[in-house]
Amino acid sequence: MTTSSKNQECALCCPVRTNSVSGGCRENLMHRIANIQVGRACGDGGGDSSSIGTEDRYCLPMASDEERSALLVARIARSLNERLVSLTADITSVLYAEIPDLRTDRQLFDLLGASVEGNLDTIFHTLQHNIAPEDLDAPAAAMEYARRLAQHGVPVNALVRAYRLGQTNLLGLVFDELRAASVQPELSVPVLERIITVMSVYIDRVSQQVVAVYERERERWLAHRSSVRAVRVQEILAGNALPDAGAALGYVLQQSHLAAIVWSSDTESGEMLARIESAAHDFANYLGGVADPLFVAADRLTGWVWIPLGSRSHPERTQGEMCDFLERRHPGLVVALGAAATGIDGFRQSHGQAQRARAVAIAAGQNAPAVTAYDEPGVSTVALLVEDLVATRAWVRGVLSGLAADNENSARLRETVRVYLAHNLSNVAAGKELDLHHNSVKYRVKRAAEVRGKDFTGDRLAVELALLVCQWLGPAVLTSD
Repeated sequence: MTTSSKNQECALCCPVRTNSVSGGCRENLMHRIANIQVGRACGDGGGDSSSIGTEDRYCLPMASDEERSALLVARIARSLNERLVSLTADITSVLYAEIPDLRTDRQLFDLLGASVEGNLDTIFHTLQHNIAPEDLDAPAAAMEYARRLAQHGVPVNALVRAYRLGQTNLLGLVFDELRAASVQPELSVPVLERIITVMSVYIDRVSQQVVAVYERERERWLAHRSSVRAVRVQEILAGNALPDAGAALGYVLQQSHLAAIVWSSDTESGEMLARIESAAHDFANYLGGVADPLFVAADRLTGWVWIPLGSRSHPERTQGEMCDFLERRHPGLVVALGAAATGIDGFRQSHGQAQRARAVAIAAGQNAPAVTAYDEPGVSTVALLVEDLVATRAWVRGVLSGLAADNENSARLRETVRVYLAHNLSNVAAGKELDLHHNSVKYRVKRAAEVRGKDFTGDRLAVELALLVCQWLGPAVLTSD
């Protein structure tokens, strides 16, 4: 086949757009570009990019627009690659300054630079040698940088943004090169089209690869770290802690702790641990934790948490405030709290209390508040009765009789009697708390005694305990109508 026929074949199967050249036509085009580059000796022999458009037109009259634009793309890429070190430093500094999440560890700065350099070098060589970008993989340094970010807990969106911001800065450099080259109008569009296409395809492909590497490493790292942490925590709870247990956990044991258990009440929610851990940190901060809480995954829907209170003996919020916060910020999650306690013994004690408070919340079901605190009045007592709900339900029914019915009228009578007994049989004091006239309280107490079948003075302690159990466990211990 003659040179003329080869040119005709390439023109037929490859439009002027440089990014459409493929297969044998790409090889033919690169062969001709190589010949063109050799033939540049017909001019002044210089490599000044500022004269490239004019020089190529007059020195190479047989070159097609496609070949001249491909040559220009290659020369721009070569010119940029000659400044690889300085361009890497500039773009790395921009990323480090513009994306705060990348500044979490200064030691990662050098690896960020290696990642940027590897990506730039790949892009420049892809443009210079007309390599298909869809066949490329991310550089090794870029892969390793993604893994390190995952290990340090840097959000994945910071990694994605780094690629987009880097692409934007690189395009600016390309425009500067084109302006300096005084490219002819008929060449500028295909040149830009080729460069932008290659960059976009490369960034899209490589960013997907590094995100996949990040996610795999994040899952592996969390599983490993969580497993090691869980073993250390179990040793402490079992009383077998090593002297350096706190250091191994990154948590100070010699302080006041507030243990919490956070879980999702929706068993169909799937994997919830990331959301639960985030909520645990948010909740700990709201309660005035002096440092990050210690978090251990108990299962896919449950997390154990220890909130460091330093020298304080209680959190800064009331139980009502905690409920409001959780319902507003993290709906669907439930928390059980122990009481604050000090030292390694307090670490165990508060967790045990949180476990018992959780048992109360689970037994109460939908009747449970968003936060059940062990030191709330009645919780520690009710916790002793939830292990055998069948026996507890029978006992409540035996004590309260008709008042144990699960309906609004019985609930209203139970609440009135509970407050009446709590105020030492005072209709007036009970009326103030219930916002009722004292005669209304008197009437309700009388009606409740009738429903029960006897008054409340003979076995007052049993009645108060049964009412307390009804208050916390609700339908779990009541009798259906």
